[in-house]
Amino acid sequence: MTLRRISVLLLPLAVLAVAAPACALDYRTVTEAAPMYDAPSAKSRPLFVVLAGTPVELVVSLEGWSKVRDSRGDLAWIEKKQLTEKRNVIVRLDRAQIRAAAEDKAPLVFEAERDVVLELIEAVPGGWVKVRHRDGQSGFLKAPQVWGL
Repeated sequence: MTLRRISVLLLPLAVLAVAAPACALDYRTVTEAAPMYDAPSAKSRPLFVVLAGTPVELVVSLEGWSKVRDSRGDLAWIEKKQLTEKRNVIVRLDRAQIRAAAEDKAPLVFEAERDVVLELIEAVPGGWVKVRHRDGQSGFLKAPQVWGL
């Protein structure tokens, strides 16, 4: 095989290797209640107001604005200054069980209903995350039970 053919075959792999890090999901948390817009400008049409503490997926950043996706999949623009790197997650099940330890048989600490926002403390091995409710209770739940990881 000639060097030219090898280069042609390896080029797509090199492009994928460079592009792969860009596919990683990046999440932020809204710092205070803020309007979400249909374009990156305060003069554009406001779509809705997002509540403080809401986790969002960062899609793209552009000169002081970020295009984000919420837990329902809606895309909108928000001023970048309204976002923090602090991580929150949102319950996606009707009722998530938060346990005292990262195991199925651990005592139940509390239950959180769909759309309840929890502070992400840390991800732990085995597909669990440690979270804290705004009232101070903390514990572990399985990662698929929340959105924002």
